[in-house]
Amino acid sequence: MAVILTQPTRRTVLTNLAKFAGGTVFARSLLWCSPEEGVSGYAPRLSVQTYIWLQHFASVKETLSEGANEALRSIHQAGYRRVELTSDFLQPEVRERTVHLLAQYALAPETVYVGTTMHEANAAQKSIQEVVELARVLKPLRTRAMVTNPSPKPNQVRKSDDELTTQAHYVNQLGAELRRQGMKLLIHHHTPELLDHAREWWHLVQHTDPKLVSCCVDVHWAFRGGQDVMPFLREVGNRLASLHLRNSQHGVWMEDLGPGEVDYPQVAEYLHQIKYHGYLVVELAYEKNTLITRSLEEDLRLSRLYTEKVFGLRPS
Repeated sequence: MAVILTQPTRRTVLTNLAKFAGGTVFARSLLWCSPEEGVSGYAPRLSVQTYIWLQHFASVKETLSEGANEALRSIHQAGYRRVELTSDFLQPEVRERTVHLLAQYALAPETVYVGTTMHEANAAQKSIQEVVELARVLKPLRTRAMVTNPSPKPNQVRKSDDELTTQAHYVNQLGAELRRQGMKLLIHHHTPELLDHAREWWHLVQHTDPKLVSCCVDVHWAFRGGQDVMPFLREVGNRLASLHLRNSQHGVWMEDLGPGEVDYPQVAEYLHQIKYHGYLVVELAYEKNTLITRSLEEDLRLSRLYTEKVFGLRPS
C-alpha cells in the first residue's frame, strides 16, 4: 500500500518537539546563533554525523527505514543533542519517520550533508534545484547549514580549469539560493580535492564568495590527503565553520574518536586561539581493517567524552 508523506509544517514540528522533549533540551538548541548574530568567544557546537549508521545498515542488510529508530535513539543515548543527517534520512519514503524520531529523541538537525555535482552545468543546475527543495523542507526544523562535497570525476580524473570555473560559479549560486532560505552553505572535501597540492580545494575556496560559502574541513581526510593539518586549517582561516572528526592508528580508522595519528589537542589549541564557534562533528567510519570491539552506541558515547575533554566543552 502506498504511503503518502506530507511536508511537516513548522507548527507541527515544534509541537511534536515540545511533546516528546518537553521543550527544554531541543528548545535550547534552537537558540543557536550564527556568527553574524553576534556570537563571540570560543563556543563550539558538538554534533555527530549519521554516515556510520549507513555503513552499519549495509553490513547487516537492513534498510534505513528499518533502522532509523535504532540510529537516532542510540545517538540520543550516547549523549548528543545535535545531529548532522545525511540526505538519505530525508528521502520522501523515510522523511516523515525521520522528523518524528528527531522530535522523539530531541535531536536538532542543524546541519545536513547533501551530494551535488557542480562541474557540469546541467548536473549543477539539477543539484541546486534538489538542494533548495530540501532546504525548504528542512526550514521548519531550524536547519542552519547544508554541507556538500561537489562530486569528483570518475577514477579521480583531474578536473579541467574550465570545469573548476564552472564548479565555483554554481557553488556560489547554491550559496546565494540557500542564503535566501536563511541557511549557510559549507563546502567539504575528501581526498580527490586534495590531489595536486589540493588544487581543486583551494580553487573552490579562492573563487567563491566568503559571504555565501563557508568551509567544513574533514580533519582526517586532510591528513590522509597528504596535508599538514595545522597549516591547512590556518589557510582556511575565518571561512572555517565546521570540522568533521575521526582518527586512525597505524593508518586505519579507529572504531571511536580518540588519541591517534591526528593531533587533536593541537587542533583544539588553535580553535581556542581563533575563538572558534562553529561545529565539531564526530564522524566515525569503518574500513576493512577497523577493529570493532564495542557497540556503536558505546563508541559514539566514548567519542563524545573524548571530544568534550580535548576541546574543552561542557558535557551535553
